[in-house]
Amino acid sequence: MTHQGREYQSRAEARRAREAREAAAARRKRGRHVLVAVAAVIGLAVLGGVGYLVKGLLGDDLPPDYEAGEAGPEVVVVVNPGDTATQIGEQMAEKDVVASSSAFYNAAVRSTAMNSLQPGYYHLASKLPAADAVSALVDPASRVGSLVISEGRQLHDTRDASTGAVKRGIYTLISQASCLPGGDGLPKCVSVADLETAGAGADLAGLGVPDWALAQVRSVPDRTRQLEGLIAAGSWDFDPAAGPTEILRSLVSGSAAKYESTGIRTAGTGVRLDPYQVLIAASLVERESLPADFGKVARVIVNRLAVPQKLEFDSTVNYALDTTEVATTDADRARVTPWNTYAKEGLPATPISAPSIAAVQAVETAPPGDWLYFVTIDKQGTTLFTRDYAEHLKNIEKAKESGILDSAR
Repeated sequence: MTHQGREYQSRAEARRAREAREAAAARRKRGRHVLVAVAAVIGLAVLGGVGYLVKGLLGDDLPPDYEAGEAGPEVVVVVNPGDTATQIGEQMAEKDVVASSSAFYNAAVRSTAMNSLQPGYYHLASKLPAADAVSALVDPASRVGSLVISEGRQLHDTRDASTGAVKRGIYTLISQASCLPGGDGLPKCVSVADLETAGAGADLAGLGVPDWALAQVRSVPDRTRQLEGLIAAGSWDFDPAAGPTEILRSLVSGSAAKYESTGIRTAGTGVRLDPYQVLIAASLVERESLPADFGKVARVIVNRLAVPQKLEFDSTVNYALDTTEVATTDADRARVTPWNTYAKEGLPATPISAPSIAAVQAVETAPPGDWLYFVTIDKQGTTLFTRDYAEHLKNIEKAKESGILDSAR
């Protein structure tokens, strides 16, 4: 072979070697892309707990899904704290909101709004395309059974003695939160009357009353008030499709767990109060003072019970009248009721409102102090504490001067 032929052969071999190297590099690059894609799919599958998504992305048949059209009957679904898209999808499929949990999952992972979905109950039509079901679920208008109970709220409606304005009670708030769209276009709600009847039931355990309150609740003189204080202040979610007893049981049992998180079963030992008495005292603290004075008012209660000395709290007079007012009249204070602490020794028969957790903890850990008296002297809530009765009378005069003790009755 000539020198020229050998040179040509060398160049051809070099070209083939280069092409082989480039082809191998391309194959490795494609391999990396496939591995990344599969890893992403597997990651989604692990997070969602669904193997079917991997199959769908790799080309298998799409999961069953409803076509757009006329929706089916409406149902209520629940999103529990910590639920994954997979778990929500399983319930959506079980209630026939979607044709399959896999279709819901595939639609959910494409929706950024799912990231802000809150635990609670949602009212949705059934037989929806998965994408429509996701859109309906994340729509705030679909949320039902959501309830906020403010601190110091009573079971029943109350009236402001000065203005006559009605403050909605817990039963009214539950009734309003229970409303679902009716077939005739009118809302379907659990009535206040039905809630009151259920709340007065004899099956206390069935109402969720905790064991540490059962004995005292059985002896409540007015059955319509037996659940007072056992539904705690705070934000709640309940199934509005449930009956009144089931709704109350969920709220009372949830509240018991909330109270027990403070250690209420044993925390009152230091102030010589059992758990139910702690709850009663906390409701008085809630109605008698601002949070800054919770501890001192709790200590006044503990000190007076130890003397013993009547509590003489105006809030207990107002409770029996279902009115709210800082002051009370001589005639009202003279009324003998199971709650009026001007007319009876010791604590009221029940809590007089829904106390905050802060009020419960204030009773459980009442600070040291010798105070026996307190009075709020202005509309800003300034409260003066003392052990000396003569000084207390002077403080009352300051309150009278401000007009805060003027009764509207």
